[in-house]
Amino acid sequence: MFLSIISYNVYEDTNNISEVSIMDNEALLKYYIYNGELVPTSDDKGFKEATPPLIYEVIRIIDGVPIFLEGHIERMRKSAELIGKTIKKTDEEITKEIHKLIDANKEHNMNIKLLCTNVDSPNQTFMIYYNKTSYPEKEVYEKGIHTILFESERENPNAKILNSDLRQRINDEIKAKNAYEALLVNRNGFITEGSRSNMFFVKGDKVYTAPAGDVLLGITRNEIMNVCREQNIEVIEKEVHRDSLKELDGAFMTGTSVNALPISTIDNIELDSVNNSIIKIIADGYLQKMQEYIKSKK
Repeated sequence: MFLSIISYNVYEDTNNISEVSIMDNEALLKYYIYNGELVPTSDDKGFKEATPPLIYEVIRIIDGVPIFLEGHIERMRKSAELIGKTIKKTDEEITKEIHKLIDANKEHNMNIKLLCTNVDSPNQTFMIYYNKTSYPEKEVYEKGIHTILFESERENPNAKILNSDLRQRINDEIKAKNAYEALLVNRNGFITEGSRSNMFFVKGDKVYTAPAGDVLLGITRNEIMNVCREQNIEVIEKEVHRDSLKELDGAFMTGTSVNALPISTIDNIELDSVNNSIIKIIADGYLQKMQEYIKSKK
């Protein structure tokens, strides 16, 4: 679930999402899809017309297959519903346009973004495009990642709506502390999720993750939960307090581009996540699910 930074200054509160400036063109390669049509990425018209709220999904393409596409489309619709909007384009249209984009650019292993804007207009804008993609190297999985705590919470955690101001503040902190990800801590000191990921914590033979109502329900998160059920690993949906981190045996983040990525440090707390047997079983199980999905779509 890696979020791209867009130069809207969007602020979420309990009442609305406000807008300030113009969206940058972040489409890569030769073409992007603008309302069903192939458009050269040099043409900014879709981005210039975009107005908040910006409802989006990022999907990983592997061997030409959009991974867990059905779940991504469903979540995008739910994000719209949570703010009282409706995405008009059908699932079939979206699927067809994704493959049209893949065929036109001849790129079979990269992330794409679905973006719906102007949602209150009779003529909604729906764009699909390749965007900046970064996948962890093998060594990162072998060593684990450094993470930090960041005090923040989303007003509407289940909706995937871009908040560029918050994204930028978190990115600045991540860069300043040479971290890979930030764990969001709410006003009561509980960790809800990562800034661009879901978080799982391991204690003994049990896995802990924040309740569904408190986080963005990641597509990878859902599949990880399925793996745990299949492997008879107990998952407890309960937030972990920052003061309890030293008691953990391991932790990992999940997301579209990272799969299940072990965490070696949270601030100055060290965790032996890369050698944790529970995390290894879950990570391997998730990779198997991806392979099965790809095979089923070929």
